Amino acid sequence: MVIGGNGEVGRLIASLLAADGDTVLTLDPVAPTAARPGIAHLVGDIVDPDAEARAVLRATPLVVLAVPESVAMETELTFLGARSLLVETLSVKSGFARKVDAADPPGSILGINPMFAPSLGMDGRPVAAVVHRDGSAVENFLGRISDWGGRVVHVDAEQHDRLAAATQALTHAAVLAFGSALAKLEVDPRLIDSLAPPPATTLLALVDRVTSGEPAVYWDVQAGNPYAGRARDALAESLQELNEIVTSESETDFTSFMGQAGAAVPNHTAYRALCTRLFGIVRGNAHEGDRS
Repeated sequence: MVIGGNGEVGRLIASLLAADGDTVLTLDPVAPTAARPGIAHLVGDIVDPDAEARAVLRATPLVVLAVPESVAMETELTFLGARSLLVETLSVKSGFARKVDAADPPGSILGINPMFAPSLGMDGRPVAAVVHRDGSAVENFLGRISDWGGRVVHVDAEQHDRLAAATQALTHAAVLAFGSALAKLEVDPRLIDSLAPPPATTLLALVDRVTSGEPAVYWDVQAGNPYAGRARDALAESLQELNEIVTSESETDFTSFMGQAGAAVPNHTAYRALCTRLFGIVRGNAHEGDRS
């Protein structure tokens, strides 16, 4: 059963399970708009499941909880059987980890977080894995993720949230801040499109992708992660530091600031090559200037 089967993550996992030949049932308060091969649907609310939903949950060996954190934290875990596996897909893990410890439910419990938009597909992309309660079913499911092409990265709940704050909350905040700042400059967007060099073009693409997404998803990343506030503070502090360096007219301090920023990159050769490839794509698909 995939709870929240109408959401993007729920649809992705339900489709992958169905493609493996599993019998898949989704549970969601709203019926899907179109039928999907190999996937049946049950209308219901996991926070207040009716008798039919409870009966199915008790008999289901694999339950995927693909819901927002607010729903997951209200979900009772008493439906789990001793041989069942619950897989949660939350973007924040530490709160749910505490819930598991307090409830001490039966069965195995695994947390995963596909670190990419579900529409991109799993092939070759990282999937964070947090084992809340281990068991053979956990390894089996992680093996299936690998078979689907996902790259499993094991972390604990706190590590996950710290890394998500650094790679998701910080990134989204920087992208949104760039778009907001650009709007405040009141520059003709058509001229920006004509003259933007590759870094600006790439950032514009990121702004468009983030702002066209589901706000609730990005809200969970910013508001739910206990380390996201520090990530935003670090971004604000760095911008303030840069502004003070330029105001002081110290080119030496500016050079040092650039060095500090570059030290955050783990593999200069690989990332410089990646940037060259990205800018090659930008050159072929959007207007750009000649300077980077």
